[in-house]
Amino acid sequence: MEFTREWAEKRDAEDQLSGFREEFALPAGVIQLNGNSLGPLPRAVPGALDQVVRREWGEHLIRGWFEDGWWDAPERVGDRVGRLVGAAPGQTVVGESTSVQLFNALTAAARLRPERTVLVSDAGNFPTDRYLAVSVARMLGLRLVQTPVAALPKVLERHRGEVGAVLAGAVDFRTGELWDVAALTARVRDAGAVTVWDLSHAAGAVPLHLDEAGVDLAVGCGYKYLCGGPGAPAFLYAAARHHEALDLPVTGWHGHARPFEMADTFVPAPGIARARTGTPHLLSLLALEAALTPLEAAGVAAVREKSLRLGDYLMSLVDGAGTTTRTRERTGAWPEVVTPRAPARRGNQVTLRHPRAPRLSAELMARGVVTDARPPDLIRLCLNGLYVSYTDVFDAVTHLREVTR
Repeated sequence: MEFTREWAEKRDAEDQLSGFREEFALPAGVIQLNGNSLGPLPRAVPGALDQVVRREWGEHLIRGWFEDGWWDAPERVGDRVGRLVGAAPGQTVVGESTSVQLFNALTAAARLRPERTVLVSDAGNFPTDRYLAVSVARMLGLRLVQTPVAALPKVLERHRGEVGAVLAGAVDFRTGELWDVAALTARVRDAGAVTVWDLSHAAGAVPLHLDEAGVDLAVGCGYKYLCGGPGAPAFLYAAARHHEALDLPVTGWHGHARPFEMADTFVPAPGIARARTGTPHLLSLLALEAALTPLEAAGVAAVREKSLRLGDYLMSLVDGAGTTTRTRERTGAWPEVVTPRAPARRGNQVTLRHPRAPRLSAELMARGVVTDARPPDLIRLCLNGLYVSYTDVFDAVTHLREVTR
Protein backbone atom coordinates (compact mmCIF):
# COMPACT_ATOMS: atom_id res chain seq x y z
CA MET A 1 0.00 0.00 0.00
CA GLU A 2 1.33 3.45 -0.91
CA PHE A 3 2.01 6.08 1.72
CA THR A 4 1.52 9.23 -0.40
CA ARG A 5 -1.13 11.90 0.00
CA GLU A 6 -1.79 11.68 -3.73
CA TRP A 7 -2.82 8.03 -3.29
CA ALA A 8 -5.19 9.06 -0.51
CA GLU A 9 -6.73 11.81 -2.64
CA LYS A 10 -7.28 9.37 -5.48
CA ARG A 11 -9.03 6.91 -3.19
CA ASP A 12 -11.26 9.70 -1.86
CA ALA A 13 -12.23 10.64 -5.41
CA GLU A 14 -13.25 7.03 -6.09
CA ASP A 15 -15.01 6.51 -2.75
CA GLN A 16 -18.74 5.81 -3.18
CA LEU A 17 -19.42 6.96 0.40
CA SER A 18 -17.62 10.28 0.06
CA GLY A 19 -20.88 12.17 -0.45
CA PHE A 20 -22.09 11.25 3.03
CA ARG A 21 -19.41 13.48 4.51
CA GLU A 22 -21.58 16.43 3.50
CA GLU A 23 -24.35 15.11 5.73
CA PHE A 24 -22.31 16.17 8.77
CA ALA A 25 -21.48 19.66 10.03
CA LEU A 26 -17.75 19.06 10.35
CA PRO A 27 -15.78 22.18 11.36
CA ALA A 28 -13.37 23.44 8.71
CA GLY A 29 -9.83 22.29 9.27
CA VAL A 30 -10.81 19.60 11.78
CA ILE A 31 -10.10 15.89 11.35
CA GLN A 32 -12.74 14.06 13.43
CA LEU A 33 -11.26 10.78 14.66
CA ASN A 34 -13.22 10.70 17.90
CA GLY A 35 -16.58 9.33 16.74
CA ASN A 36 -16.19 6.32 19.04
CA SER A 37 -16.69 8.80 21.90
CA LEU A 38 -18.97 11.42 20.33
CA GLY A 39 -20.16 11.40 16.75
CA PRO A 40 -20.27 14.67 14.79
CA LEU A 41 -23.43 16.69 14.27
CA PRO A 42 -25.60 15.44 11.38
CA ARG A 43 -26.89 18.39 9.38
CA ALA A 44 -30.48 17.14 9.67
CA VAL A 45 -30.56 17.45 13.45
CA PRO A 46 -30.81 21.26 13.93
CA GLY A 47 -33.75 21.51 11.54
CA ALA A 48 -35.51 18.56 13.15
CA LEU A 49 -35.10 20.04 16.63
CA ASP A 50 -36.24 23.44 15.42
CA GLN A 51 -39.42 21.79 14.12
CA VAL A 52 -39.97 19.99 17.42
CA VAL A 53 -39.30 23.03 19.59
CA ARG A 54 -40.96 25.82 17.61
CA ARG A 55 -43.91 24.06 16.01
CA GLU A 56 -44.64 20.84 17.87
CA TRP A 57 -43.88 22.02 21.41
CA GLY A 58 -44.37 25.74 20.76
CA GLU A 59 -47.70 25.52 18.95
CA HIS A 60 -49.16 22.10 19.72
CA LEU A 61 -48.13 21.99 23.37
CA ILE A 62 -49.32 18.77 25.01
CA ARG A 63 -51.10 17.73 21.82
CA GLY A 64 -47.66 16.90 20.43
CA TRP A 65 -47.70 13.58 22.29
CA PHE A 66 -50.21 12.21 19.82
CA GLU A 67 -50.47 14.71 16.95
CA ASP A 68 -46.71 14.67 16.38
CA GLY A 69 -45.94 11.09 17.36
CA TRP A 70 -44.08 11.78 20.59
CA TRP A 71 -45.76 8.93 22.44
CA ASP A 72 -44.72 6.33 19.87
CA ALA A 73 -41.16 7.64 19.50
CA PRO A 74 -39.36 5.20 21.89
CA GLU A 75 -40.59 2.18 19.96
CA ARG A 76 -40.54 3.86 16.53
CA VAL A 77 -36.91 4.93 16.92
CA GLY A 78 -36.22 1.59 18.59
CA ASP A 79 -37.31 -0.27 15.48
CA ARG A 80 -35.02 1.90 13.34
CA VAL A 81 -32.07 1.16 15.60
CA GLY A 82 -33.16 -2.48 15.65
CA ARG A 83 -32.82 -2.73 11.88
CA LEU A 84 -29.24 -1.47 12.20
CA VAL A 85 -28.34 -4.23 14.68
CA GLY A 86 -30.21 -7.10 13.07
CA ALA A 87 -33.36 -7.11 15.16
CA ALA A 88 -36.90 -7.64 13.90
CA PRO A 89 -39.48 -4.97 14.85
CA GLY A 90 -40.93 -4.90 18.33
CA GLN A 91 -37.78 -5.88 20.23
CA THR A 92 -35.91 -2.58 20.69
CA VAL A 93 -36.85 0.51 22.64
CA VAL A 94 -35.02 3.84 23.07
CA GLY A 95 -35.38 6.38 25.82
CA GLU A 96 -33.12 6.12 28.88
CA SER A 97 -29.45 6.62 29.66
CA THR A 98 -27.03 3.79 28.98
CA SER A 99 -26.63 3.24 32.72
CA VAL A 100 -30.37 2.80 33.31
CA GLN A 101 -30.73 0.49 30.31
CA LEU A 102 -27.78 -1.61 31.45
CA PHE A 103 -29.11 -1.87 34.99
CA ASN A 104 -32.54 -2.86 33.71
CA ALA A 105 -31.19 -5.41 31.23
CA LEU A 106 -28.68 -7.03 33.58
CA THR A 107 -31.11 -7.32 36.47
CA ALA A 108 -33.82 -8.73 34.19
CA ALA A 109 -31.34 -11.22 32.75
CA ALA A 110 -30.36 -12.50 36.19
CA ARG A 111 -34.04 -12.78 37.14
CA LEU A 112 -34.62 -14.99 34.09
CA ARG A 113 -32.42 -17.57 35.83
CA PRO A 114 -33.46 -17.24 39.50
CA GLU A 115 -31.96 -20.61 40.44
CA ARG A 116 -28.45 -19.56 39.30
CA THR A 117 -26.08 -17.89 41.76
CA VAL A 118 -23.21 -16.53 39.62
CA LEU A 119 -23.12 -13.36 37.56
CA VAL A 120 -20.23 -13.08 35.08
CA SER A 121 -18.90 -9.70 33.99
CA ASP A 122 -16.31 -8.69 31.39
CA ALA A 123 -13.27 -7.58 33.41
CA GLY A 124 -12.16 -5.24 30.62
CA ASN A 125 -15.53 -3.63 30.07
CA PHE A 126 -16.28 0.08 30.37
CA PRO A 127 -16.25 1.19 34.04
CA THR A 128 -20.01 1.85 34.18
CA ASP A 129 -20.70 -1.74 33.12
CA ARG A 130 -18.40 -3.09 35.81
CA TYR A 131 -19.81 -0.81 38.49
CA LEU A 132 -23.34 -1.87 37.63
CA ALA A 133 -22.40 -5.54 37.63
CA VAL A 134 -21.12 -5.12 41.20
CA SER A 135 -24.33 -3.32 42.17
CA VAL A 136 -26.66 -5.91 40.58
CA ALA A 137 -24.76 -8.80 42.15
CA ARG A 138 -24.99 -7.18 45.58
CA MET A 139 -28.68 -6.35 45.17
CA LEU A 140 -29.63 -9.88 44.07
CA GLY A 141 -27.25 -11.72 46.37
CA LEU A 142 -25.20 -13.18 43.50
CA ARG A 143 -21.54 -14.08 43.33
CA LEU A 144 -19.79 -11.85 40.80
CA VAL A 145 -17.06 -13.39 38.66
CA GLN A 146 -15.08 -10.93 36.53
CA THR A 147 -13.14 -12.37 33.61
CA PRO A 148 -11.50 -11.29 30.35
CA VAL A 149 -13.79 -12.10 27.46
CA ALA A 150 -11.18 -14.41 25.97
CA ALA A 151 -11.42 -16.59 29.10
CA LEU A 152 -15.24 -16.67 29.15
CA PRO A 153 -15.58 -20.28 27.84
CA LYS A 154 -13.31 -21.54 30.65
CA VAL A 155 -15.28 -19.59 33.26
CA LEU A 156 -18.56 -21.02 31.98
CA GLU A 157 -17.12 -24.50 32.27
CA ARG A 158 -15.67 -23.87 35.72
CA HIS A 159 -19.03 -22.62 37.00
CA ARG A 160 -21.25 -24.92 34.94
CA GLY A 161 -24.79 -24.94 36.29
CA GLU A 162 -24.18 -21.80 38.37
CA VAL A 163 -23.96 -18.92 35.85
CA GLY A 164 -27.25 -17.13 35.30
CA ALA A 165 -26.23 -14.06 33.27
CA VAL A 166 -23.17 -12.80 31.40
CA LEU A 167 -22.42 -9.13 30.67
CA ALA A 168 -19.78 -8.32 28.05
CA GLY A 169 -18.86 -5.57 25.60
CA ALA A 170 -18.91 -6.46 21.91
CA VAL A 171 -15.90 -4.19 21.28
CA ASP A 172 -13.17 -3.44 23.80
CA PHE A 173 -13.52 0.31 24.36
CA ARG A 174 -9.76 0.73 24.83
CA THR A 175 -8.15 -1.44 22.17
CA GLY A 176 -10.95 -1.75 19.64
CA GLU A 177 -10.83 -5.55 19.75
CA LEU A 178 -14.04 -7.06 18.36
CA TRP A 179 -15.48 -10.21 19.91
CA ASP A 180 -17.47 -12.87 18.11
CA VAL A 181 -20.93 -12.10 19.48
CA ALA A 182 -22.62 -15.08 17.82
CA ALA A 183 -20.04 -17.66 18.92
CA LEU A 184 -19.87 -16.43 22.50
CA THR A 185 -23.65 -16.16 22.74
CA ALA A 186 -23.87 -19.80 21.69
CA ARG A 187 -21.41 -20.78 24.42
CA VAL A 188 -23.41 -18.88 27.03
CA ARG A 189 -26.66 -20.42 25.82
CA ASP A 190 -25.14 -23.92 25.96
CA ALA A 191 -24.24 -23.21 29.59
CA GLY A 192 -27.88 -22.39 30.32
CA ALA A 193 -27.20 -18.70 30.93
CA VAL A 194 -28.48 -15.43 29.48
CA THR A 195 -26.40 -12.90 27.52
CA VAL A 196 -26.37 -9.13 27.93
CA TRP A 197 -24.19 -7.42 25.32
CA ASP A 198 -23.03 -3.82 25.52
CA LEU A 199 -23.06 -2.68 21.89
CA SER A 200 -22.05 0.95 22.49
CA HIS A 201 -18.87 0.61 20.39
CA ALA A 202 -20.44 -1.77 17.88
CA ALA A 203 -23.91 -0.47 16.93
CA GLY A 204 -23.61 1.42 13.66
CA ALA A 205 -19.96 0.43 13.33
CA VAL A 206 -20.03 -3.30 12.60
CA PRO A 207 -22.79 -5.49 11.14
CA LEU A 208 -24.72 -7.15 13.97
CA HIS A 209 -27.32 -9.89 13.69
CA LEU A 210 -28.87 -10.06 17.14
CA ASP A 211 -31.86 -12.21 16.20
CA GLU A 212 -29.82 -14.61 14.12
CA ALA A 213 -27.15 -14.90 16.81
CA GLY A 214 -29.70 -15.73 19.49
CA VAL A 215 -28.75 -12.77 21.69
CA ASP A 216 -30.99 -12.45 24.74
CA LEU A 217 -30.58 -8.79 25.71
CA ALA A 218 -28.39 -5.94 24.51
CA VAL A 219 -27.85 -2.27 25.24
CA GLY A 220 -26.10 0.48 23.33
CA CYS A 221 -25.68 4.24 23.55
CA GLY A 222 -26.93 6.65 20.92
CA TYR A 223 -24.11 9.21 20.76
CA LYS A 224 -21.16 7.33 19.26
CA TYR A 225 -21.61 5.72 15.86
CA LEU A 226 -25.32 6.60 15.81
CA CYS A 227 -24.41 10.32 16.12
CA GLY A 228 -27.38 11.24 18.32
CA GLY A 229 -25.51 13.97 20.18
CA PRO A 230 -24.19 14.44 23.73
CA GLY A 231 -26.17 12.33 26.17
CA ALA A 232 -28.36 10.82 23.45
CA PRO A 233 -30.64 8.11 24.85
CA ALA A 234 -29.61 4.48 24.79
CA PHE A 235 -31.45 1.52 23.33
CA LEU A 236 -32.44 -1.75 24.94
CA TYR A 237 -32.98 -4.90 22.87
CA ALA A 238 -34.82 -7.86 24.34
CA ALA A 239 -35.52 -10.95 22.26
CA ALA A 240 -39.25 -11.51 21.84
CA ARG A 241 -39.03 -14.94 23.44
CA HIS A 242 -38.25 -13.29 26.78
CA HIS A 243 -40.88 -10.54 26.79
CA GLU A 244 -43.49 -12.24 28.92
CA ALA A 245 -40.98 -13.22 31.60
CA LEU A 246 -39.01 -9.96 31.56
CA ASP A 247 -38.95 -8.61 35.14
CA LEU A 248 -37.42 -5.14 34.90
CA PRO A 249 -36.39 -3.34 38.12
CA VAL A 250 -36.92 0.22 36.84
CA THR A 251 -40.57 0.57 35.92
CA GLY A 252 -42.59 3.64 35.03
CA TRP A 253 -45.99 4.64 33.82
CA HIS A 254 -44.99 4.62 30.14
CA GLY A 255 -44.29 0.90 30.49
CA HIS A 256 -47.70 0.17 32.03
CA ALA A 257 -50.26 -1.88 30.12
CA ARG A 258 -52.83 0.91 30.68
CA PRO A 259 -50.75 4.02 31.33
CA PHE A 260 -53.55 6.56 31.39
CA GLU A 261 -55.53 4.73 34.06
CA MET A 262 -52.93 5.82 36.64
CA ALA A 263 -53.35 2.50 38.44
CA ASP A 264 -51.85 1.85 41.86
CA THR A 265 -50.20 -1.39 40.75
CA PHE A 266 -47.74 -1.77 37.90
CA VAL A 267 -48.93 -4.11 35.17
CA PRO A 268 -46.30 -4.46 32.41
CA ALA A 269 -47.32 -3.62 28.87
CA PRO A 270 -47.15 -6.41 26.31
CA GLY A 271 -44.01 -6.78 24.26
CA ILE A 272 -41.02 -4.46 24.36
CA ALA A 273 -43.20 -1.57 25.56
CA ARG A 274 -42.78 -2.93 29.10
CA ALA A 275 -39.13 -1.78 28.89
CA ARG A 276 -40.27 1.84 28.70
CA THR A 277 -40.00 3.68 31.99
CA GLY A 278 -41.02 7.25 32.72
CA THR A 279 -41.37 10.16 30.32
CA PRO A 280 -38.43 10.00 27.88
CA HIS A 281 -35.95 12.78 27.15
CA LEU A 282 -37.89 13.69 24.07
CA LEU A 283 -35.67 16.34 22.50
CA SER A 284 -32.64 14.04 22.64
CA LEU A 285 -34.73 11.13 21.41
CA LEU A 286 -35.99 13.02 18.37
CA ALA A 287 -32.49 14.35 17.66
CA LEU A 288 -31.31 10.74 17.53
CA GLU A 289 -34.14 9.87 15.17
CA ALA A 290 -33.04 12.56 12.72
CA ALA A 291 -29.39 11.54 13.07
CA LEU A 292 -29.94 7.97 11.90
CA THR A 293 -30.74 8.87 8.28
CA PRO A 294 -27.20 8.94 6.79
CA LEU A 295 -26.25 5.62 8.34
CA GLU A 296 -29.48 4.02 7.18
CA ALA A 297 -28.93 5.32 3.65
CA ALA A 298 -25.33 4.16 3.44
CA GLY A 299 -25.87 0.85 5.21
CA VAL A 300 -23.79 -0.51 8.06
CA ALA A 301 -22.09 -3.08 5.81
CA ALA A 302 -20.76 -0.43 3.42
CA VAL A 303 -19.61 1.80 6.26
CA ARG A 304 -17.86 -1.16 7.86
CA GLU A 305 -16.09 -2.12 4.63
CA LYS A 306 -14.69 1.39 4.18
CA SER A 307 -13.76 1.68 7.85
CA LEU A 308 -11.69 -1.49 7.58
CA ARG A 309 -9.86 -0.12 4.53
CA LEU A 310 -9.19 3.12 6.41
CA GLY A 311 -7.84 1.09 9.29
CA ASP A 312 -5.54 -0.89 7.00
CA TYR A 313 -4.26 2.38 5.55
CA LEU A 314 -3.70 3.94 8.97
CA MET A 315 -1.81 0.91 10.27
CA SER A 316 0.34 0.81 7.14
CA LEU A 317 1.23 4.47 7.60
CA VAL A 318 2.05 3.96 11.27
CA ASP A 319 4.10 0.87 10.51
CA GLY A 320 5.96 2.62 7.72
CA ALA A 321 6.84 5.62 9.84
CA GLY A 322 7.86 3.44 12.77
CA THR A 323 10.22 1.26 10.74
CA THR A 324 11.99 4.08 8.91
CA THR A 325 15.38 4.56 10.53
CA ARG A 326 15.46 8.27 9.81
CA THR A 327 11.98 8.73 11.32
CA ARG A 328 12.82 6.63 14.36
CA GLU A 329 15.98 8.65 15.05
CA ARG A 330 14.06 11.89 14.67
CA THR A 331 11.03 10.97 16.77
CA GLY A 332 12.35 8.65 19.46
CA ALA A 333 9.47 6.53 20.76
CA TRP A 334 6.95 5.83 18.01
CA PRO A 335 3.36 4.63 18.67
CA GLU A 336 2.63 0.94 18.19
CA VAL A 337 -0.68 -0.49 17.02
CA VAL A 338 -2.42 -2.51 19.73
CA THR A 339 -5.70 -3.15 17.89
CA PRO A 340 -5.86 -6.63 16.31
CA ARG A 341 -4.82 -6.58 12.67
CA ALA A 342 -7.31 -9.16 11.41
CA PRO A 343 -10.46 -7.42 10.10
CA ALA A 344 -12.77 -9.85 11.90
CA ARG A 345 -11.06 -9.07 15.19
CA ARG A 346 -11.33 -5.29 15.26
CA GLY A 347 -14.07 -2.68 15.43
CA ASN A 348 -13.93 0.65 13.60
CA GLN A 349 -11.23 2.20 15.75
CA VAL A 350 -7.47 1.78 15.80
CA THR A 351 -5.70 2.20 19.12
CA LEU A 352 -2.05 3.16 19.44
CA ARG A 353 0.20 2.78 22.46
CA HIS A 354 2.70 5.49 23.40
CA PRO A 355 4.17 6.41 26.79
CA ARG A 356 3.09 10.05 26.32
CA ALA A 357 -0.39 9.27 24.95
CA PRO A 358 -2.35 11.98 26.85
CA ARG A 359 0.12 14.68 25.84
CA LEU A 360 0.20 13.55 22.20
CA SER A 361 -3.60 13.50 22.07
CA ALA A 362 -3.73 17.05 23.46
CA GLU A 363 -1.14 18.24 20.94
CA LEU A 364 -3.07 16.61 18.11
CA MET A 365 -6.23 18.34 19.32
CA ALA A 366 -4.43 21.69 19.18
CA ARG A 367 -3.67 20.93 15.53
CA GLY A 368 -7.31 20.10 14.76
CA VAL A 369 -6.93 16.30 14.89
CA VAL A 370 -9.59 15.14 17.35
CA THR A 371 -8.61 11.91 19.11
CA ASP A 372 -8.68 10.88 22.74
CA ALA A 373 -6.48 9.07 25.22
CA ARG A 374 -7.22 6.28 27.68
CA PRO A 375 -4.88 5.72 30.63
CA PRO A 376 -2.18 4.98 30.91
CA ASP A 377 -0.79 4.99 27.37
CA LEU A 378 -3.47 4.56 24.68
CA ILE A 379 -4.59 6.89 21.87
CA ARG A 380 -7.85 6.00 20.13
CA LEU A 381 -8.60 6.91 16.51
CA CYS A 382 -12.10 6.28 15.18
CA LEU A 383 -12.39 5.58 11.46
CA ASN A 384 -16.07 6.02 10.70
CA GLY A 385 -16.51 5.43 6.98
CA LEU A 386 -19.43 7.87 6.79
CA TYR A 387 -17.29 10.97 7.24
CA VAL A 388 -13.59 10.06 7.63
CA SER A 389 -11.54 10.22 4.42
CA TYR A 390 -8.27 8.65 3.33
CA THR A 391 -6.79 12.13 3.23
CA ASP A 392 -7.85 12.62 6.84
CA VAL A 393 -5.91 9.50 7.77
CA PHE A 394 -2.79 10.58 5.89
CA ASP A 395 -2.87 14.07 7.41
CA ALA A 396 -3.51 12.70 10.91
CA VAL A 397 -0.44 10.45 10.74
CA THR A 398 1.59 13.37 9.39
CA HIS A 399 0.59 15.44 12.43
CA LEU A 400 1.31 12.48 14.69
CA ARG A 401 4.81 12.19 13.23
CA GLU A 402 5.42 15.86 13.94
CA VAL A 403 4.14 15.93 17.51
CA THR A 404 6.24 12.89 18.46
CA ARG A 405 9.47 14.65 17.48
